[in-house]
Amino acid sequence: MKNLLFLLLFIPLFIISCSESVEKSKLIETKKSLNQNNNQVSVIINVSFTESLDEIKKFIKEEQVPLFYNLEDSGIVRFEWFLNEKENTGTLVEVFKNSNAFEELGGKVIGSPINVRFNELFTIENLTVLGEIEDGFKNKLKPMGPIFKSYVGGIN
Repeated sequence: MKNLLFLLLFIPLFIISCSESVEKSKLIETKKSLNQNNNQVSVIINVSFTESLDEIKKFIKEEQVPLFYNLEDSGIVRFEWFLNEKENTGTLVEVFKNSNAFEELGGKVIGSPINVRFNELFTIENLTVLGEIEDGFKNKLKPMGPIFKSYVGGIN
């Protein structure tokens, strides 16, 4: 009898849960766009380093990331580090809402103490900017040897 009662209560909850999952999936699916530029700017910075792994991780986790996290109205969508500990290399992925957000933040950070420390710890192997940015800001980035690529198409 207890098992029957349990089943009578469990089955409707299971059905409701499944139907909510299907609705959420449909909602997520309808948000996708085909070949529509969302105007985000992505920056991929590949670096190498010679300092100790502990010092690199400490800088990332205790200095750089908290600073960017606490910026108000920065327009940052993503700011994530990935390290290859065996080869002493890393990749920083930055995604901004739009070119204005990227230029505003970049203007604040270039030459700042956090940027000076970044340049002491890392050698930029290559820097790629994905998306449209103004020519004036491209010129400010030129000393870092960036590669600029424009949007063509995709799913977002």
